[in-house]
Amino acid sequence: MIVGLLHPGEMGTAVGNAVVAAGHEVLWASEGRSAETTARAEAFTDAGTAAEVVRRAEVVFSVIPPHAALATARELGGYSGIYVDANAVAPATAREAGSNFARFVDGGIIGGPPDPHLYLSGGEAETVAALFAGSPIETRVVRDASALKCAYAGWTKGSAALLLAMRAYAEATGVWDALAAEWPRELHERLAAAERSAAKKGWRWIGEMREIAAALEAEDLPPGFHEAAAQIYER
Repeated sequence: MIVGLLHPGEMGTAVGNAVVAAGHEVLWASEGRSAETTARAEAFTDAGTAAEVVRRAEVVFSVIPPHAALATARELGGYSGIYVDANAVAPATAREAGSNFARFVDGGIIGGPPDPHLYLSGGEAETVAALFAGSPIETRVVRDASALKCAYAGWTKGSAALLLAMRAYAEATGVWDALAAEWPRELHERLAAAERSAAKKGWRWIGEMREIAAALEAEDLPPGFHEAAAQIYER
């Protein structure tokens, strides 16, 4: 099949490379993209523009920062192929994105490149899962891929933000050395990992934390944990 990819960031590239490994052609759009993105997209066919990707592809994957997911879906609304929103968004956001397409699959990516797990939901989820047969990415069809992603990232990235907040508080009040002595080695390792990840990807996680907050609020659960986490990543 011909598969479109919007856009080849680190995770999007992992998805695209897996589809190529499974024997399919992947299109991407170089218009407005950086040299770094172009280098990542070496295994893909450059269609030039997103409009051309959508015109030619039978399936389109959206793997972009969560704050841009809905606007992208609206922009491409009316696409007649299968549109896969594999972004870190709340279930309500995924449903709104899906309302722009006759054929829609909700996706949730868990784990890091090159071989994360891809969870899929929707009437054509099995068709999309089949694209990855024989590739490094394992696919699983579930009831609600976005909800699963929210639950998973709500803990992993939410708890990382809490560690960052407690370190900042301890430093501000002059008790970091004493707290550091009390914390076990595992917490120091997790803190170091949280600092590295936040420095590299925290800008993407601001929107994701707000999506998780909205998802919790929709189920009558407190959104405050992840609203605060968004503020931590903003800082």
